[in-house]
Amino acid sequence: MIRYKEENGALSFSVRVVPRASKTATAGEHGGALRVRVAAPPVEGAANDALIKFLAKEFGVPARDVEIRSGHASKTKLVRVVGVTAEKLMSLKPKT
Repeated sequence: MIRYKEENGALSFSVRVVPRASKTATAGEHGGALRVRVAAPPVEGAANDALIKFLAKEFGVPARDVEIRSGHASKTKLVRVVGVTAEKLMSLKPKT
């Protein structure tokens, strides 16, 4: 189960990023974090940018409402998304 925290109209949760995937998609859960495969390499913030764009699209919010709070250089990141509920997070299904 993905661990999360709801506060002040935003949802914070961990994301485990797998860079250099064949395509960008959710891949289930890893150690309490949402697992996301991103096609971009982990070079010069490309994977972080791809993650932000992907999560914004999946949650239906503008990219400015998705923020990587910590873990910019790590595979595990803490992400905060404004205007999203836990139900929406839990409804994300792995895409193959």
